[in-house]
Order: sequence, then C-alpha cells, then structure tokens
Amino acid sequence: MTRSDDLRFRAGDLSLAATLTLPDGEGRLPWALLVPSWLPRNRDGAWDRQRHAGWFAPSGGPTGPPGPLARLADALAECGVASLRYDPRGCGESDGDWEASDLFSRIDDARDAIGAMRSRREFDLRRTAIIGHGEGAAIALSVAIGDPAIGAVGLVGASARSFRDVLRRGVAERSRTGTDLDQPAVAALDRASEELIERADRREAEIALGIGDDGVALALAAWDQAFHTPPLALATMLHRNVVLMHGTADAWADADESRLLDAVLTDAGNEPVLQLVDSAGHDLAGAADEVFAEFADAVVTRMQPRELPPVLVAIEEMGS
Repeated sequence: MTRSDDLRFRAGDLSLAATLTLPDGEGRLPWALLVPSWLPRNRDGAWDRQRHAGWFAPSGGPTGPPGPLARLADALAECGVASLRYDPRGCGESDGDWEASDLFSRIDDARDAIGAMRSRREFDLRRTAIIGHGEGAAIALSVAIGDPAIGAVGLVGASARSFRDVLRRGVAERSRTGTDLDQPAVAALDRASEELIERADRREAEIALGIGDDGVALALAAWDQAFHTPPLALATMLHRNVVLMHGTADAWADADESRLLDAVLTDAGNEPVLQLVDSAGHDLAGAADEVFAEFADAVVTRMQPRELPPVLVAIEEMGS
C-alpha cells in the first residue's frame, strides 16, 4: 500500500514544500528525486495555479488532472521505489520568488533535496535516481554529473540544444498549433520571446511582462544561464544509466531533442533507452498509465548499487 507524506526541507535560506511517496517494503528503499519543467509549476509537475493563479487558465476542476510527476511517483511506487517531488521556489507552498530565481539556484535546490533525503534512515543511499522533466532534465543532468552516487537518470521531454533555439522552435510550433496559448503566461512569453532573448543576450537584469492582469518583472539570469547550458554539452560529461521519454507532439521541445541526446549519450559510451510516446504533448497528459509504468520500470532496472564516496559511507553507517 503506497502512502504519501508532506514535508519541508531547507534549500539555502528557503524552505521548500514537498511530497514523499513511499511504497510498501522493508529495509532501505531505493528512491528518486523528481524535478519539474519550465515556467511556474507545482510538485506534481502541473502549472502552478496556487501562487500564479492569473498566469494559467482554470483547470476545469478543483484539482485538475494529475501532473506528470505525480503519475511518475505512483509508477515508481508500484516498482517499490520511493520518490520526492517538491514545489519549486516561489511556487505552491514553497518560500521564495520564482520570477526572481535563476537556473543555477534551482540546480542547488535539487542538490539540497537530495541532501535532505540522504539524512533519512529509510533510504538506500546506493540506489538513487534523479528524473527531470523539461527544464528539470537540464537540472537532473547537472546534478548527476557531480554526484557519483546517483545511479540512474530519467529525462522527460528534454531539450538538447541551447534553450535559445528550443524556445524559438517552441514559439513557432505553438503558433502553428495553438498549444498552451490559452495559458496567459505562455501567450505573454511567446509574444515577448525575441525581446527576452535580446535582453538576456545583453545581460540585462529583467524584462517587464504583462501576464493576465499582472505586471511582472521577470529576472533574465535564468534564461541567460539556460541559453549557455545546453543539455547536449552536459550529456557528453555523463557516464550513467539514462532513460529518455518524449511525446511526439511536444510543443516545447521537439522529440528530435531527445533523439539528439540519445545519440550523444551513446557516443559517450552509455547505453541509453529512448521511449517515444506517440501523439503525446509535453506533459504527456493523454498518455496511458502503462507509458509511465514502462518508463519507471526502465529507470528502476538501471538503479544498480553505486560505490559511495566516504562522506556518504559515514552517513550510511550512522543510520545503520
């Protein structure tokens, strides 16, 4: 029987809210950290309608459909793997200001989440995975490169090239299909995309956007960092088990982005698995539960025990 516990952890000077999903099982559990995609989102991976209500269209129900990370958490639990997912800074119940945050701070937040989980006795420190969706894929790669104890990496709807190129391609695709343009934040971002790129390239501090009835000062540091941190370059430095999943109708990052990552990871000596989901969009909202189960099974299969650095060996021994 799966259970979920709400908790908070420290991320720098902030406190971030999270949900820990625990499966049945005895002994130390393997576990995964789940990191959400672009724009303000909640811990389930859905648009953040709690703190950014005017940014997104009503969901059509009191809670809306489950986000992709909530579905992944359930699929992992069915495989006997615990998971943590959290509201990013400035979203949901977490402290901070999303509009002022940058990519490198969000990478540090993911590292802090992993650190918090490693202090808990119920987790197996030798069997850990990190799974990122969209922007979260770049975060997952960045964290895994510097953390040898992470055994498997999952990338969902990832980009490969510079986000400058990915953003422009996404704007064109959303203009053609109308995907997500009912969301005020997406429509405002797409209208201002070229100005945003130009200002970020000039290293300006912020851009003023009108999102719904809100006047927003959006810090540009995160965008500049994303433009100069292409996941394709990160993938060349990763020697780990990787599972990729991508919807073929993704209007934020084309499925060719995951194909590129798959090729680069293979060239680097990895043996990645690429799962394409026919006709699914970025959030995989229409995908069957079996799609998430297949992805979770592939990640769990690759969570082989890792050698721990001395500091984690000490933590493991203290928890024995």
